[in-house]
Amino acid sequence: QVQLVESGGGLVQAGGSLRLSCAASGRTFSRYSMGWFRQAPGKEREFVAAINWNGGRYYADSVKGRSTISRDTAKDTGYLEMNSLNREDTAVYYCAAGSCSNSGCRDPSSFGSWGQGTQVTVSS
Repeated sequence: QVQLVESGGGLVQAGGSLRLSCAASGRTFSRYSMGWFRQAPGKEREFVAAINWNGGRYYADSVKGRSTISRDTAKDTGYLEMNSLNREDTAVYYCAAGSCSNSGCRDPSSFGSWGQGTQVTVSS
């Protein structure tokens, strides 16, 4: 399995931006699909974005158009940039690695490795 460590979370004002990072180790990250999921208090974990092994990108409707998922295979690091943040974006954000294609990239069960999560809090 690949080990994942997220960073970049914190307190952000509404309308602001942030970039989350996901550092991978243990296996060749480029062979994996990478996903970002989030979980708000009292809610189930939900899909945010994913990028599969050949570069296909998928986004939840709630973040589409204001988020970008990317990866730097040379650094074994993935990223999630989010703009125009609002209070509904407040959650713990998790990075995940696995194998997926198309709609499967929205399914948490496609990902076998998970980071510990990083808190994002958006203040109004």
